Amino acid sequence: MTSTRSDLTARFQRRLENERVEIEATAARELKVLGESLRGVAQNALNTIEADTAAWIERVRRMFLRAWLWPLMFGLMLSAGICGGSWAGTRWLWTTIEQQVETLTVLRVDIEEARQTLVKLEETTWRVELREIDGERFVVLPAGSLERPPWTVGGRPALKLSSE
Repeated sequence: MTSTRSDLTARFQRRLENERVEIEATAARELKVLGESLRGVAQNALNTIEADTAAWIERVRRMFLRAWLWPLMFGLMLSAGICGGSWAGTRWLWTTIEQQVETLTVLRVDIEEARQTLVKLEETTWRVELREIDGERFVVLPAGSLERPPWTVGGRPALKLSSE
């Protein structure tokens, strides 16, 4: 199987693109799992709060005529707890999303650096290629580099390597 520089470049670019897509898909899956987990926690907390509130309302009905202050204080504390919990959950989720965005940015920079490295490698090889044809290995040189080449591959001069 022969590989040209453009084939290698195309494969490398496809590989980079596949890795980028995989990273983005992984980040999306992780965010989805995180969202589902938070939803479950919030639902459990809501069920607990609903049960606690129902029990509390029953007691308040009995005590309402004697002590109106207790229901008011409980409502305020419950509201503060819900607001505080919502704020903390939102803050945690926001921090997690920011970290994921930073990771994505770093990965994009890494991909760009890899692309630049590939371009530099292509520039510094002077179009020298390694090919294997029917089990024989050749070093394919740039056109016009040898006057009477012993072998040619694709019209370009080539040197045959030993099979050992």
